[in-house]
Amino acid sequence: MKSSNWAYVYGMAAVILWSTVATAFKIALGFYSPLQLVFVAVITSIVTLGGILAWQKKLPLLKQQLLRRPAFYLITGLINPFLYYVVLFKAYSLLPAQQALSLNYTWAVLLPLLAAPLLKQVLRKSDIAAALIAYTGVFIIATGGDVSDFNFDSPLGIGLALTSTLLWCLYWIVNTKDQGDPVVSLLLSFTIGLPFIVITLLLTDTLPSFSPDAVLAGMYVGLFEMGITFVLWLMALKTATRTANISTLVFLSPVMSIGFIAWILQESIEVSTFIGLGFILTGMMLQQLLPRFLERKNALATGSDVGK
Repeated sequence: MKSSNWAYVYGMAAVILWSTVATAFKIALGFYSPLQLVFVAVITSIVTLGGILAWQKKLPLLKQQLLRRPAFYLITGLINPFLYYVVLFKAYSLLPAQQALSLNYTWAVLLPLLAAPLLKQVLRKSDIAAALIAYTGVFIIATGGDVSDFNFDSPLGIGLALTSTLLWCLYWIVNTKDQGDPVVSLLLSFTIGLPFIVITLLLTDTLPSFSPDAVLAGMYVGLFEMGITFVLWLMALKTATRTANISTLVFLSPVMSIGFIAWILQESIEVSTFIGLGFILTGMMLQQLLPRFLERKNALATGSDVGK
């Protein structure tokens, strides 16, 4: 099989697995508090990523990268997994899965808005337009479609879901400065973040249940939200002949996730969710595809001028 075909295999596998995790979050939160779920999932992810690096014979890189930039990994570990997943899982515990999922996907629109001042990147008109469209969708979902009433079922849950997007964006912005192996960096972040999770758990909560059903649910989150899926996505990007073709697969994930939520969790999907998610996806596609279209159009125009 050609490398480009393998890229689609890896990419679709990652998208399908990511599409199941919103459902898995709600199931696991039936057994655990948000902090307990973070604890079980992060331990699972650490073991999984460690096994992958051992198979790749990259374990020596852990010490090399940590000694090179210990403060950097302390910061990334505090953001992800500690703050990000505690906030995200708390949002899922307060909101229907369809709402939390849709609101969380706005991170893709928020990222360039933050990157402009923090990384000194140019803010394009398409980024601003995408944000206006996507956050219109957020407002529709948050109000349940009753946009004139300003009535939010769970203001705290909505606020936490949107805060999770901010934390995720900050994590990726910080990671633009990382020159190390991405899987090694992720394992270092999770390993350094684990003590903060344990201390907070012991001070504010109780140790999680270790019943088979609870553990399996927590392990599923650790494997397919934090561990294996991340590696599959990296392999897709690495083997792709054109990264842009693979990145568009991400648009399938929220739509498939809604399907799993309706099928497995038996949530009745609200009309406002479909409309709001449509706005969010439109904003994401505008942000991703419009600049490429304009670049291609300009390239063709330049080529035609040269031909004349």
